[in-house]
Amino acid sequence: MDLICVAFAVGGLVIGLIIGKLAFGQSAKQKEIAEKEAEGILKEARKAAQATVKEKELEAEAKLARMESEAERRYQKRDQHVNERDKKVKQKDKELAKERERMKRRDQDIDRLTQQLEKDREQLQLKRAEVDKAHAENVSRLEQLAQLSADEARKELMESLKEDARSRAMASIQQIADEAKANANKEAKRIILQTIQRTAAEQTIENCVSVFNLQSDDQKGQIIGREGRNIRALEAVTGVEFVVDDTPEAIIISGFDSVRREVARLSLQRLTSDGRIHPARIEEVVNKTRKQMEDHIKEIGERTVIELGINGLHPKLVRAVGRMRFRSSYGQNLLQHSREVANLCATMAAELGLDAKQAKRAGLLHDIGKVPEEESELSHALLGGKWCEKYGEKPDVINAVAAHHDEIEMTHLISPIIQACDAISGARPGARREIMESYIQRIKDLEKVAISQDGVDEAYAIQAGRELRVIVSSEKVTDQRAEEIAMTISEKIQDEMQYPGHIKVTVIREHRAVSFAK
Repeated sequence: MDLICVAFAVGGLVIGLIIGKLAFGQSAKQKEIAEKEAEGILKEARKAAQATVKEKELEAEAKLARMESEAERRYQKRDQHVNERDKKVKQKDKELAKERERMKRRDQDIDRLTQQLEKDREQLQLKRAEVDKAHAENVSRLEQLAQLSADEARKELMESLKEDARSRAMASIQQIADEAKANANKEAKRIILQTIQRTAAEQTIENCVSVFNLQSDDQKGQIIGREGRNIRALEAVTGVEFVVDDTPEAIIISGFDSVRREVARLSLQRLTSDGRIHPARIEEVVNKTRKQMEDHIKEIGERTVIELGINGLHPKLVRAVGRMRFRSSYGQNLLQHSREVANLCATMAAELGLDAKQAKRAGLLHDIGKVPEEESELSHALLGGKWCEKYGEKPDVINAVAAHHDEIEMTHLISPIIQACDAISGARPGARREIMESYIQRIKDLEKVAISQDGVDEAYAIQAGRELRVIVSSEKVTDQRAEEIAMTISEKIQDEMQYPGHIKVTVIREHRAVSFAK
């Protein structure tokens, strides 16, 4: 209908335009023609409008039919979905009903079990009361028979058990210790013997004096100089003492520092060879010799490191190794001792399957703290460990050097090897001199440790302190107690004293019965 109205409106507009056009001076004939044209146009517009209306009506009816069909399909689909959901809901309701039934039966079973447990608990309490009553009656009867209370009987039983356990434990400890010692001593002796046999080192004893031989005693006056000025200049520059008059055709150079003694000896040799001896020349020669001595020390260190096959050692440590050549410990040359310890450590580490190169390195450096350039409050072991850490050595070498006198804890496997090889090198016959006072003091300390034990009557250190014989009172000490005393004394010696090798502790307990026939 809207389209028809539009068509009529358009036609009326066209007619109006034609009529309006004719109104402006057109003739009657032309006006009539225009009216006819207008009517024709209007008719065609009406026909076009009707056709358009029919077409639109058909399209609307088709669209409506499609919409109705689509709505029908949606309604059917929704009904189908609703039916499926209803089925699922009904299935869930059935499952829930079954679960409720199952839970109900379980609750009933639990109730029955709870009731049964209550009955069992009551019966158990009754039986426990009967058992307690019977136990009390039995204890009372036993106390009457034994004439002891329960606490007293318990104490006696505990003491008996403790004594039995103590005796069994001591026997087991002794047996285990004997087996361990037998096996350990056998294996240790094998390794140590092989190590010592494979390592041969020359033992030298050095003193605090050096001897400079002269061609004749006439040179002594030239060395002393006018009013002793030459000898005073020598002592002032070198820092050692010259003894001229004691030995014919020889001068004794005395000093604790071996490097200074060697510098003095070489300087005196050059001065006597040159013949020009006066204070200025002495100072010049000594300074020159001291510089050459530094180069010589470095050369000794480098040669030692090369001969031992040690690589990557810091130049400061190489120089310290060279200085060990002019240092002695208990009369034993320090460099020779360190070389020997290095070889021993390498051999023993190889026998034990450890790193022989690291062991040799640590053995060479273990006494490096004995040649400090400046005084230090630290012990030589701790100072050596500090140097090794400062100059980039590995942790196992640092620990082995610092711990070889038990001043810190050993944390690496090569540390006890260094300690053992140090003792082996120092304990060789003739390797070191022991001061008489320290030897006597060690003997006294051994006997004092033994006398401090209860029941000990006398103690004697024999075989140069290698064995300690302890005599105990047979009335106060039993055989079992004697074994305990021997073990206690050996442990105290290990913890409190320092000594080379091993000390054997022998406890003697004897009982003498004496009677007289009259």
